[in-house]
Amino acid sequence: MRSFFKIFFATLLAFIVIIFFGMFILMGIIKSAVSPEVVTLSPNGVLVLETSQPYAEQKIVDPVNAVLRQGPKETPGLYDVVRLIRHAENDDDIKGIYLKADNNANGFATNEELRNALLRFKQSGKFIYAYGEVMDQKSYYVASLADKVYVHPKGGLEFSGFFTQLTFLKGALEKLEIQPQIFYDGRFKSATEPLRETQMTVANRIQTNAYLGDLYANFLKNIGASRKIDTVTLHRYANEGLIQEAADALKYKLVDGLKYNDQVMDEIKSRLGLSGDEKVNFISLSKYESATDVATGKGEDNRIAIIYAQGNIVGGDSEKDETISSGHFVKLIREARQDKDVKAIVFRVNSPGGSALASESIWRELTLAKKSKPVVVSMGDYAASGGYYISCMADSIFAQPNTLTGSIGVFAVLPNLQGFFKNKLGVTFDGVKTAQYADLGNTSRPLTEIEKKFIQNSVDSIYSTFKGRVVEGRKLSGVVVDSIAQGRVWSGVQAKELGLVDRIGGIDDAIKCAAKLAKVSAFRLREYPEAEAPFEKFVKSFAGEARMETAIRKELGEQYTVYQQIKHLKEMNGEIQAKLPYVMEIR
Repeated sequence: MRSFFKIFFATLLAFIVIIFFGMFILMGIIKSAVSPEVVTLSPNGVLVLETSQPYAEQKIVDPVNAVLRQGPKETPGLYDVVRLIRHAENDDDIKGIYLKADNNANGFATNEELRNALLRFKQSGKFIYAYGEVMDQKSYYVASLADKVYVHPKGGLEFSGFFTQLTFLKGALEKLEIQPQIFYDGRFKSATEPLRETQMTVANRIQTNAYLGDLYANFLKNIGASRKIDTVTLHRYANEGLIQEAADALKYKLVDGLKYNDQVMDEIKSRLGLSGDEKVNFISLSKYESATDVATGKGEDNRIAIIYAQGNIVGGDSEKDETISSGHFVKLIREARQDKDVKAIVFRVNSPGGSALASESIWRELTLAKKSKPVVVSMGDYAASGGYYISCMADSIFAQPNTLTGSIGVFAVLPNLQGFFKNKLGVTFDGVKTAQYADLGNTSRPLTEIEKKFIQNSVDSIYSTFKGRVVEGRKLSGVVVDSIAQGRVWSGVQAKELGLVDRIGGIDDAIKCAAKLAKVSAFRLREYPEAEAPFEKFVKSFAGEARMETAIRKELGEQYTVYQQIKHLKEMNGEIQAKLPYVMEIR
């Protein structure tokens, strides 16, 4: 028996040692896989930009892809891409850009930022070739500036005008006997319309027609300038449905030719002086970023902070990607505010809003920062409702013409699930309380009339505070702010005319303005939130939340917006929201 235990424990020890060293080796392999890649560029390169790639505000690191080799391990952020394109203008190793323009995963203002960067690159005299098998409208918008635009002979080009559709849940909620108890301020504040109407209200139709018209006008104007076709003619193409096949796009001069991929490659080879089986030296953006140092500037003690605020605004202290949690962002702003080397702050906002209370907390910290150094806001695809709340105090606000902003209004939704539980599931509730309103907000019963007044009074108070913040920050009268508030969504063009933003421009413009206000001519950039170490990102990725969301989106397809609406309804249960009207998708 003694011999048995001796052998057993020796074997167990050996097994533990093997596991330990195995894990040690595995971690070493993982760390190696996620470590930054050292890249050396070879001459005669062509930078590749894909419109189907979503460009978030900050670089996205995917260490799981790095380890499993399923795809790119990192994707540059939007401003990274802008800087890389700018660097390529004077890089002798880069001869041109190949724009792969099939689908487009980005918002209108993001595409505007990319397009403007490409226009500047084109002015350097280097070439841009664009090719797609089937180009959607947003892809074509970016591609239209290229020296040559080609589509697949049997593919096509979408050119049919813009369209947005809302999904109304009122009927479904009635069938389920779910009563959405709704409170709001602002006659254009249509965030709750899908829950209380079966079609768009007159006010909502007015605002949607207005901003959609502005987005479309900007679309036609810039394509027309690039293709030398007047906007009236372009609108006629769409309105009469003239672009149905690839040949139509060529006939009406929207593209320069119908070619297969190999034919486009041959033309690029000819442009580069290559022949035979020589391959084009295509360089991805992520590879180019690894080979260059363009991110922050060089050598100066002065700093300008860029704080990227992307996603829904929520309470708490979460550091989750694409979420603006008040606790986390207050810390980031405070760090930049108290750093004596930081001479100005550029607050990059790409948010449809969210929690009104969280928005107020972020507004407060930015207001404190403004007392010690300039604060400039740069707006992305959205800076609306809560996104505008956290922007309105800035010294200067920049937006793209197709940014959606404003939506100065608030609402609250508290569902009454009593009928659903009792009549659909056979579930009832009962309990005791020590005060009349101890269970206020309980979804298992309807609100009383007095309780409804309590909530509406809170909504009214927060709406009044919101408008007061705009009056103070934008130096507008209360009467003017009340007239342009009401929950109405405005395009960047409209917002500038109304005084809600100061200038039309992108991130670079905002940074130049911040430097001018801070009276610094040379500076380095400091970006917040700081990028996570790839290995830490790998460990966190096992939670799999982002990947789960991607899988759900892929599985549901067009019905994903319905899922989003139901999810958002659950998340905002009872909390007063400063948020965009609905899940907005423009095609």
